[in-house]
Amino acid sequence: MTRASLDKQPHEVAAMFDDVAARYDLTNDVLSLGQARLWRKEVDRAVAARPAERVLDLAAGTGTSSLPFARTGAYVVPCDFSVGMLREGKKRHPWLPFTAGDGTRLPFADGVFDAVTISFGLRNIQDTDAALAELHRVTKPGGRVVICEFSEPTWAPFRTVYTEYLMRALPPVARAVSSNPDAYVYLAESIRTWPNQPELAARMQTAGWRKVAWRNLTGGIVALHRGTKPLGE
Repeated sequence: MTRASLDKQPHEVAAMFDDVAARYDLTNDVLSLGQARLWRKEVDRAVAARPAERVLDLAAGTGTSSLPFARTGAYVVPCDFSVGMLREGKKRHPWLPFTAGDGTRLPFADGVFDAVTISFGLRNIQDTDAALAELHRVTKPGGRVVICEFSEPTWAPFRTVYTEYLMRALPPVARAVSSNPDAYVYLAESIRTWPNQPELAARMQTAGWRKVAWRNLTGGIVALHRGTKPLGE
């Protein structure tokens, strides 16, 4: 079993996700108290994929997050740097074009996707700014980005309770349902150190995204950030 450190060395993070691939979706549902499914629905609405559009689903894991886009008739590419996740996804959804790729050096040409999205994966990429720039690079002018990520609860008393849950309640729950509970200690720590809503929005703008906005879900536990690549770029 492996656990990544907060310097997020790519080989450590990839190996950690390889370890948890088989039970990853189930564990997420349990740890989020069922909210993960609701968050996926909100991502689907925000991306608003249409037939024949090309959609990149980065950090797609086993492809669960990619299925709603495929159902619209869009051509969705699930991309992840965990080979274990990709193998598990290919077993479950053999028709999806799973692709191995590093979020800081995506294996795609410039301007090929109408929409790009990443859910709960951006904070696990070693260089956040490089990943935001790569997502921008592979998006068509006028295309859109949707980022779903853990964030900072907006109500201060709840923020304290939430932090206590992450560091005290999450590890024992993970031990009961996950194949690698230590991985979820890392995930809790990575959530605590992640930029809040305005900070991530500012980094998106620096990467070239415009019309950047966010919407809080579940009191700010999760934030849905959106942006557009300007025409003419």
